[in-house]
Amino acid sequence: MRTNFLLSMKKKMKTWSEMKDTQSPLNRAELEHRRRNRTMQLPIFPLKNVVLFPGMALPLHIFEMRYREMINRCIEEHLPFGVTLIAHGEEVGMTADPYRVGTAARIVRVERLEDGRMNIVAVGTQRFRILHLYHEHSYLTAEVSLFPVINGATRRAVELSQRVRPQVLEYVTLLSKAANVNLMLDRLPEDPLTLAFLVAISLQVSPQDKQKLLEAVGVPEILALESYLLARESKLLEFMIHTGKEIQALNGGPSGYLFPN
Repeated sequence: MRTNFLLSMKKKMKTWSEMKDTQSPLNRAELEHRRRNRTMQLPIFPLKNVVLFPGMALPLHIFEMRYREMINRCIEEHLPFGVTLIAHGEEVGMTADPYRVGTAARIVRVERLEDGRMNIVAVGTQRFRILHLYHEHSYLTAEVSLFPVINGATRRAVELSQRVRPQVLEYVTLLSKAANVNLMLDRLPEDPLTLAFLVAISLQVSPQDKQKLLEAVGVPEILALESYLLARESKLLEFMIHTGKEIQALNGGPSGYLFPN
């Protein structure tokens, strides 16, 4: 169970316009078309059990040759890459089919190892939608479009953030009891958008549930789904805590088995 429950959301995000195109020089017509339609090409790093959110730090160990090539290119050309959850397939040794919504990542730290492997840390910046996938390189690339998060300043977003905030406090308390660890909870942000992504990063739920959060259109939709997930997970944690106490009470026989004898 992770004890570092809340990750920092203070990483500076690059705007979409700052992200350089990852392809070789384009002719003017194609470049103007992409600018007009706000699309770009990104190298894609599909992951099996990780959903990256804006503001989230992502440590990666780079060992496959195709991803060494991809990350080296991103480092040399100061390019972002796209992180997506795998819908079908595996991370290693084959081409995976990713979900169509992911997050662009900016490399902020690199540790090179003697044999060519790397340890890197990347930070999520902007959501994107995959329009087309390409298999022209050893690694996957995609034509993507910006997928901005909307309605962060609406009354509905504020109301839902007020609902979610006490649910988070209860969830952390129950998680601490269930895991028998002291989870530290910093002050929750007031801004609905920051709160929404912070909760999305911190929730201990399946990658598929996290993908649904990433794909939600706007802040109210993200917070509404988080409210449901927090209520569901809190009920499960309460059951685990209660059941654990009952099992502990029953496990008192001389032989140490479940039922006393």
